[in-house]
Amino acid sequence: MPQAEALLTLTQLPADLRAALEGEGFTLRSIAEEPPGPLPGWRIAVGSAMAGCDAATFARLPDLRLLASMGTGLERIDLDAARARGIAVANTPDVLTEDTADFAIALLYGIARQVVWADRFVRDGRWAKERPAPSTRLFGKACGVFGLGRIGAAVARRAQGIGMRVAWSGPRPKPEAPWPHVPTLAELAERSDVLVLCCPGGEATRGVVDAGILRRLGLAGFLVNIARGEVVDEEALVAALRDGTIRGAATDVFRSEPVPDPRLLDLPNLVVAPHYASITHETRADIIGMILGAIRGFRAGTPFHDATRAP
Repeated sequence: MPQAEALLTLTQLPADLRAALEGEGFTLRSIAEEPPGPLPGWRIAVGSAMAGCDAATFARLPDLRLLASMGTGLERIDLDAARARGIAVANTPDVLTEDTADFAIALLYGIARQVVWADRFVRDGRWAKERPAPSTRLFGKACGVFGLGRIGAAVARRAQGIGMRVAWSGPRPKPEAPWPHVPTLAELAERSDVLVLCCPGGEATRGVVDAGILRRLGLAGFLVNIARGEVVDEEALVAALRDGTIRGAATDVFRSEPVPDPRLLDLPNLVVAPHYASITHETRADIIGMILGAIRGFRAGTPFHDATRAP
């Protein structure tokens, strides 16, 4: 393997990834420490799906040939600009799928079966003084999955496995999918007891879950978001949870991270998590392995995953 080189980091890297890169002999320097203007000489940069990389950043790095990006999402990375400049983009698809789908179901139990509320009820010493409130059965309920990509399909399998009736909606039918396709999100929400958001982020889905969709989900409905914060109109969600338009919601993502709208955190019928769905020991190891593998492949001239060449 060629002698290790310096890597440019486009965002703050987790300690485990930094340690793994440094263990390979790489030195790391943050783009935040660099002067403004063009930054020649950098061949490899490391970033993340959430931080992304726009055309202006690619333009600042005239010698860049590889962006290794933690996470599956590509909506914040300008793939057209990367292609035009001959820059490979190695994201980390697939390794997040099963853990993220697990967490969607965990959030659903957290809000519908009130697991989070029940934990707090006992810890607050209320059990000896009050009768616990009833929760909502999931078996036999209708689960609508919005976005049947890898993660959406994994959520659908799990929902079916716990006895829910699954349907889904997305931009195009998938005849191979074993669950019925519903043409529109509005229709899916109307026929669902639980609506799980698994769609990509970006302009096409920004604010797609608005007040109208929440009204269609209805008084007994639950919303679960493991997609992106911007997919949901948070003003409408706050209003719907306050006035009982829907029964409850659970979200792992927010429009403003890591500091969510404080009105959301005051809602007793909302379960929240810190963009945590894929953070397991196993997924972290897999992500690090994919990042290291892509960098090794690039430097050795051997094949590696490149999203700019994906179909």
